[in-house]
Formats: sequence, structure tokens, C-alpha cells
Amino acid sequence: MSSAPKLPVFTACLITETNSFSPIPTGLAAFDGWQRRDASILDPDGIGTFARMFRDLAAQDGRDLIESIAAFAQPAGPTIQHVYESFRDHILEDLRAAGPIGFVLLSLHGAMIASGCDDCEGDILERVRAIVGPDVPIGVELDPHCHLTDKMLSNADAIVIMKEYPHTDWNERAAELYAICSDQLEGRVKPVSAMFDCRMVGFYPTTIAPMSQMVQRFKDVEQFPGILSVSLAHGFPWGDHPDSGTRLLVVADGDEALAERTARQLGHELYAMRAELLPNLLDMDAAFEAARGLEGLIVMADTADNAGGGAPGDTTHLLQRLLALRLGPSAFGTVYDPGAVRVCEDAGAGAQMTLRLGGKLGASSGEPIDLKVQVMALSPEHSQSFMGMVGPLGACAWVRSGETDIVISSVRSQVYGRDAFTGLGISLDDKRVVAVKSSEHFRADFGSIAAHILPVATPGALQMDFAALPYRFRNDRYYPQVGDPLRLDARSSGNWPSVRSGA
Repeated sequence: MSSAPKLPVFTACLITETNSFSPIPTGLAAFDGWQRRDASILDPDGIGTFARMFRDLAAQDGRDLIESIAAFAQPAGPTIQHVYESFRDHILEDLRAAGPIGFVLLSLHGAMIASGCDDCEGDILERVRAIVGPDVPIGVELDPHCHLTDKMLSNADAIVIMKEYPHTDWNERAAELYAICSDQLEGRVKPVSAMFDCRMVGFYPTTIAPMSQMVQRFKDVEQFPGILSVSLAHGFPWGDHPDSGTRLLVVADGDEALAERTARQLGHELYAMRAELLPNLLDMDAAFEAARGLEGLIVMADTADNAGGGAPGDTTHLLQRLLALRLGPSAFGTVYDPGAVRVCEDAGAGAQMTLRLGGKLGASSGEPIDLKVQVMALSPEHSQSFMGMVGPLGACAWVRSGETDIVISSVRSQVYGRDAFTGLGISLDDKRVVAVKSSEHFRADFGSIAAHILPVATPGALQMDFAALPYRFRNDRYYPQVGDPLRLDARSSGNWPSVRSGA
């Protein structure tokens, strides 16, 4: 007799990160170019990338994959409530229509706030649980810049968070999550979770020590008996949420005490590093002074105007300094200014003119700059790529002012791929400085060509003085607002074998 077919897997994707201090609301248009009603129809290089790994894993497992919506919006202010509810209800409608399923896999961000809901992911999970009941495994993959809430934990069987920032390990974490949920369905494991609140607010790139070492520590602990997954929720500092901040999450196999003990110990180890983890950025004066004495390609990061954190993407502070100091051939991008792109389109390639650029979206945008430019090239549909996914930049213009090539976009986005420049015809081989509007993701692609990387503390919406953030809902008992909020000795216990032995 043939065995009964395996129940299918249900998946959906809804991703945006909410900056409570951003002047830009997240409406339906913010999802343009990044949403589909049925993810299965997508080009795999678009937003369908989020479903592609689950699709492949399900096929290998002999299961069908039922795909609901895939939707993404660049980070900005709170999502309009009816827009959020529309996406949420599409997911729930598809889940009800799916019939019996084996388990649910969701790709969410974890820091989505709507105008009428401060925990969108928790709300979705609670409603999904009400539909599938207590026995169907629910797994969620989150961005590390999430607010890890009790509602998320109580309604999901397993939450796995990307370990790397830049987020280069989406596929690995998706496979980890799939394995946990599949094994739970087959009775091989019983995932239980524990969370430890480090009482920290911060910014933690994982390409450099000490966070690179801590990520390896998490991976090592995952090899211990009974540990299924270790994740760190970095938190999103610019999301004003009661649960924003740094939290350790451990998923163990049926042993709640082991999960709690491991999360607490790893949380203490991270907490002991809290002073080392504070951002160390150069101000603009120091950055350009340092650049004068460096050889090879210098990549500067305009960290405070990173659209990937909800900033407008149209400040000109760093650009003005770059133009004034004349360090040599340079490139700058992207400046979000659809109006300036339209002016360049009307003038046409080759035109020389005075262009007013940037400084339009709010107080954090600063003042515009008036430049004498030549329009070098235009693209009606430009894009950039990151980890196999292609992101739209919309209609774009390449203009040149002096020795500086500037990319102007009509879709707001941080820069994470070199093809944001090279795709328009801009060579990076001859450049002395390339300045990008990004905080960290640019390293994944630009790191291999940069002789030096200088993150710059620029004026803008993403300020990293975390003690001074104007929170209304997150309480002030966190580091660095308070020196020792956990009242612990500021050192690692060093007692790592206790996690290994389960003692």
C-alpha cells in the first residue's frame, strides 16, 4: 500500500520595519514593486526570493507549498492601519482556504508597527494560531532588528532570527526553521523557547569583533545536546515600542529549564560586552581628515540617512562636504529625489544645467543643494542586487558635478549593491571615494573592493546616541540610558561549560 501524501506547508511574507520618528507614512504605494497576491507567480529574483528556499525545501521533503502573499516596503513611519489589515487579512483568508496543512512558515520582519497596532507580527501570529489550532507547528523567520514580544513567542512554536548583519544568512536560517517545524510535525522534537531581555538598545554589525565572535558563540552553543536554535534580537532602536531592545532567544528540545538557563547565560555574556558594542563612528570632519591620508578606494557610509532604517534618503550633508574637499574622482548615491529625476529626464542625457537636489521630506532632510551638473545617463527602471535578490530603484539619473558622479533615484532605498552605480555606467575602478547611503548592508558587496571603510556619523534621521532617543513607549531602564540596568558585574561569567552540560 502506498503511504498517505504529506500535508502541505503554508507560507506568506509581510516585511517592513517601522521607524517611529520617520516623517514618511507607510501606505499602500510603499509596497509598489514589492508585492504579489500569490508569491508562486514571481520572478525568483524579486520578493519571491523569500518563498524560494521554503519552496525548494518543501519539494525535497515531498510536500506541496501553498504560497500566500509576498509583500515588502522600505522602512518608514507606521503603516496605515487599513493597509496593514488588508495584507494581514489576505494571509488569513488564504490560510482558511488552504484546508489541512502540515505546518506554517512565515517570513516577517518583527518591527512592523501600524497606526492602530504596535505588534503587527504578534497580531498575525495570534490570528494564525486561532485558525490552525494548537497542534499545527508555526515557524517564523525574523529580521534581527525585531521587537521580540511575548505575543510572538506564545503563538509561534519556533522563531528563528537571522544571525548576520548584513543579513547574508537568510537561506541558512530558513533551512533551520524548516527543519525544526518538520521535525516537530513528525514527532522528532518538541521545541520550547525562552527569551532573556538584556536591557540594551544598540546597533550591532556582525562583520567585526566582538559581535562576529558572539555569532560564532551562538553557533557553537547550537551544537550542544538539546539546543535547537540560538538567536539574537538586536532590536530596532528607532522603533518606539515597549519591547524594543536586545533579547536572547533559545529554542530547546522539550527542556524549558535548559532554554531559560542558556538564554540567560548568553544574555549575560553579551551584556558584559555592552560598552564595547557602542557604535564608534567618525564625524564628518574626522572622516575626511582620515581620508586624506589613506591610499586605495575609500567607501564612506552616510549612516544617518539610511532609507533601510526609515530615513528619508535625501540629505546632502555628506555630498556637500565631498564636493567641497575635492579628494579626487568620487561617486555618491543614491539621493532620493523623484522631482530631480524628472527634471533630468526632461533635459535629456548630455544636458548641462543647475539642479536643486535633496532636502525635501522633513526636518531631518536638511537643506537642498544647488549644483551645476551634466546629465550623464538616464534609466527608466534601474535596480540593484543583494544576495541574489534584485531591488528596484525606479527611474534614475546619473549626473556629474566636478569629479563626482551622483545617482538620483525615484524609489527610496539604501545602497547595498555596486550595480546601483555600475548599472548606470558609472565605473568604480577609477574612484578615490564612494559614498553610500547605508549603515551596514553595503559591506556585503562593497567590502571586497574597499581598501578602507569609514562609517560616518552624519546629520540625519538615524542618530546613534541611543541614550538620547525620544522614546514615549519604551521605558528608560536600558543601557546606555542606565549604566547597569541588570545590576550585574560587567564581565562575562566565563562559565560556558554549564550550558554544554546542562548543569
